[in-house]
Amino acid sequence: METNSVSKLFIFFFFFMPLMFLHSQLVQCGVTYDKKALLINGQRRILISGSIHYPRSTPDMWEDLIRKAKDGGLDVIDTYIFWNVHEPTPGHYNFEGRYDLVRFIKTVQKVGLYVHLRIGPYVCAEWNFGGLPVWLKFVPGISFRTNNEPFKMAMQGFTQKIVQMMKSENLFASQGGPIILSQIENEYGPESKELGASGRAYMNWAAKMAVGLDTGVPWVMCKEDDAPDPVINACNGFYCDAFSPNKPYKPRLWTEAWSGWFTEFGGTIHQRPVQDLAFAVARFIQNGGSFFNYYMYHGGTNFGRTAGGPFITTSYDYDAPIDEYGLLRQPKYGHLKELHKAIKLCEHALVSADPTVISLGGYQQAHVFSSGRGNCAAFLSNYNPKSSARVIFNNMHYDLPAWSISILPDCRTAIFNTARVGVHTSHMRMFPTNSKMHSWETYGEEISSLGNRGTMTVGGLLEQINITRDSSDYLWYMTSVNIDSSESFLKRGQTPTITVQSKGHAVHVFINGQYSGSAYGTRENRQFTYTGAAKLRAGTNRISLLSVAMGLPNVGLHFETWKTGILGPVLLHGVDQGKRDLSWQKWSYQVGLKGEAMNLVSPNGVSSVEWVQGSLAAQGQQPLKWYKAYFNAPEGDEPLGLDLRSMGKGQAWINGQSIGRYWMAYAKGDCNLCSYSGTYRAPKCQLGCGHPTQRWYHVPRSWLKQTQNLLIVFEELGGDASKIALMKRAVKRVCADADEHHPTVENWHNESLGGSEKLHQASVHLQCAPGQSISKIEFASFGTPSGTCGSFLKGTCHAPNSQAILEKNCIGQEKCSIPVSNDYFGEDPCPYVLKRLSVEAVCSPTATTI
Repeated sequence: METNSVSKLFIFFFFFMPLMFLHSQLVQCGVTYDKKALLINGQRRILISGSIHYPRSTPDMWEDLIRKAKDGGLDVIDTYIFWNVHEPTPGHYNFEGRYDLVRFIKTVQKVGLYVHLRIGPYVCAEWNFGGLPVWLKFVPGISFRTNNEPFKMAMQGFTQKIVQMMKSENLFASQGGPIILSQIENEYGPESKELGASGRAYMNWAAKMAVGLDTGVPWVMCKEDDAPDPVINACNGFYCDAFSPNKPYKPRLWTEAWSGWFTEFGGTIHQRPVQDLAFAVARFIQNGGSFFNYYMYHGGTNFGRTAGGPFITTSYDYDAPIDEYGLLRQPKYGHLKELHKAIKLCEHALVSADPTVISLGGYQQAHVFSSGRGNCAAFLSNYNPKSSARVIFNNMHYDLPAWSISILPDCRTAIFNTARVGVHTSHMRMFPTNSKMHSWETYGEEISSLGNRGTMTVGGLLEQINITRDSSDYLWYMTSVNIDSSESFLKRGQTPTITVQSKGHAVHVFINGQYSGSAYGTRENRQFTYTGAAKLRAGTNRISLLSVAMGLPNVGLHFETWKTGILGPVLLHGVDQGKRDLSWQKWSYQVGLKGEAMNLVSPNGVSSVEWVQGSLAAQGQQPLKWYKAYFNAPEGDEPLGLDLRSMGKGQAWINGQSIGRYWMAYAKGDCNLCSYSGTYRAPKCQLGCGHPTQRWYHVPRSWLKQTQNLLIVFEELGGDASKIALMKRAVKRVCADADEHHPTVENWHNESLGGSEKLHQASVHLQCAPGQSISKIEFASFGTPSGTCGSFLKGTCHAPNSQAILEKNCIGQEKCSIPVSNDYFGEDPCPYVLKRLSVEAVCSPTATTI
C-alpha cells in the first residue's frame, strides 16, 4: 500500500521523533569527574548519599525508605551486591523477593535518586562470609582476594553477570538509568599491603577488568590508596577530612561516613551523636569533599543466617537516621536534613572554587569558597572539644560551640551549626499489640536417636564448615567412651570433668542424652574451652557435642582458611589413667537438626512430626526444643517486633520466613555519659549495659496473613515460650528545644526573598508518628529552662502561660509548631535575656471515629 507524503510526515514525527529524543536523552546522561567533583551531564555536583541494603529490608519497605531518604536531602542510594544470596550454588541464581536487585534499583529510579552500585563482590558489611558464597572456598586451588586464577575467574564471572543484568535493564546512567557510580573490590588497602606484589597485581587486574566492562560510569575503590587510573580511590571512616585522592585530578569521595556502629551479641549498643556526625561531614565538605555516603542511612535486619562476624546481632540498626524498623530516628534524621539543605545552598561556590583557609584563633578557622562571580560560602570551625569560642569573620561576630562548624552560604549569615540541634527528639518504645499467641505445642530434638540419619564416621575431629558447607549452623560431634566398672571415681562417688576446645563459635554438651552445659566464644576471640562435669557410668557412654556457628567471618586476610568447630583436644579428667584424650578416636558427624531435616519451620513441613500439646509450664524449660504457635495479624500499621526476652538462644521463623538468630546475651561495656564533642570512636557512646543486647526482633508486616500466622521457635538452651509476645514500635514522647535566635535554613531563604522580621523567628516543632497524636504536654517552659529531653527543669525565668499555650496548640495534633518569641507568649518574662523554649510531649494512638 502506498503512503502519501503527509502520512509519511505524520509517521516520522509520531514514531521516530520520540525515539530520537529518547536516544538523545540517553546519550546526554553522562557521568565523568574532575578534581572538584563528579560531573553529571557536564555539571559539577555535591552529592549526598546513604546506604540502604536491599536484603536487609523487604520489597514492601523499599519505596518508603527511599522516599524518606529523598526527603532527608539525599541524592544517591548506595548498596552493596551480596554474591552469596544471588548465587547460593554455582551457576544457580536467585534475584527474587528481598534479593530482587533490579526492582530495588528501579524503585530508586522511580523516586528520583541516583545509585552507587558497590559490586565488590567482596563486601564485608558484617555479612556472612563477607558476601562471598561458601562454595567458593571449595573450588580447587582457590585463594581469596589475591592474584589467584580460580578466584579471579569466579569474581569476574559474577561481576560480568551483574553488569550485564544492569545493562539489559538500561540502568547505568550512560543508558539513561540511575547508576552513576560502581565499586569494584572493597577496602582492599590493608590486604594489598600485607600481600605485597600479589596483592598489587590482583588490585590492578580487578580495576582493569571492571573498567573493561564499559559501563559508561566511573569506578571506585574504597580504602585503596593505589587504585590505578581511571578508578577513583575513596575514603571510609568516622572522619575523612584529611583524605586526599591519589591523583590531583580525582575528586574527594567519602564512600562510608559511619553513622554509628554494628552490634555483637554480648556487646553494648553503639550510638554516634548527630552533632559529631554533622561536624565530620562539614569538615569533609569544607576541605573540598564533594561526595559523601552515610553508612548506614537505614541499617535494617540480618534476616535468616545472613549475619556475619561471627556473633553479629540480627539487628543491623547501626544508629542510622532511619531505624531498623523504617522509622525516623530523631533528632539524627532531622538535624542531618538541615545540614544537607545548608550544604546545597553552598553548592555553586563549593564546586567552583578551592577553599581559602583563614585562622580565627588557636582552634578556629574559616574555610572560604569564593567563585569571583558574587558567589561566596564560608564554613567557620571550632575544633576545641571543651569550650565554645566567639570569632570575628568579615567584621562580624559569630559564636561557635565547642567541636562545631557554622555554615554561611553568603559568607555572612550563619544558617546552620553542627552542634546546635533545633529539630525535635523522638523516643521510641515497644508497645503491646492485640495479637496473642495461641495453640502452643512443642517438639524435642531426639538426642537418643542421633546417628540414625546422614552420619559419617572418621578417626579424629573435623573442621565444621568443611562438613556443613554452611547449610546449617549446627553440627553434631558424637563419640563413645567405655568406662570400666573398676574405675575409682565410680566407687568414691566422684565426677570426672570433660574439657572441649573449640575454634568457635558455641558448643552444647550432652552426655548420655542429658544436657551438661554450654560455652561460647566472642567476635574478638572465637576460640574457647568448655569445662564441665561428665556424669559417666560403667559401660558405654555416649558423648554428643553440638557445635554452633554464629555467622562466618566477614573480614580478615584469607578468612576462608579460618577454622570453625571442635578441633580439640577433647579430654576426660579424673579417670584412673589421669586424663584420656578423646580427640583421635572415632567420631561420628551429623549435619543440622532433625527439625531442620523435617523442614518444621515451613507451613508445609510443620505437620511432619508429632507435636506435644499441653502446658508449657508443666513441660519445663528444656534445651533443643521446638515451639509452635499461631497468631493473628495485629491491628494498625506500626512496625512489629517479637519480644524474646523470656528465651535463651536459638532461631525463629514466621510463616516459613526466618527472622534470624536470637540470643539473650547480656551486654557488657562502659555505659557512662556520652559527650558529642571530641573524636568519636565506637567505644565512646554505649547503651544497654546489663541488658540483653537484642531483645526485640523485627517482623515485617508483609510476611503476615490476617489470621493463623505460624510462629516456629527453636530454643537451644531452654526458655519460657509462653511469654513470647508480638509488639509494635511507635513514638512514646517527643521533645523540642530551641532559643530565640536559633539559625535555620528557612530564615536565610526568607531574608534572601525580603521577608518580614516575623518570618525570621525560630520555632520548635513537635511531631508524632503517623496514626498518633499529641495527648499530653509533660513539660513546657519559655524562659531559661535547663536539662535535656526527659529531664527538663524550669529556670529562674519562666513564662507562666507556657503549658497552656502548648496544650492549646498541640493537644490532639499529629504535629505542631510554636514560635520562640515574646509576641507568642505575651509579656517578656525576662527582658534582655536570651530565652529558649523547651517542650516534652506524649504521643498516643489517634482515636478513630466511626
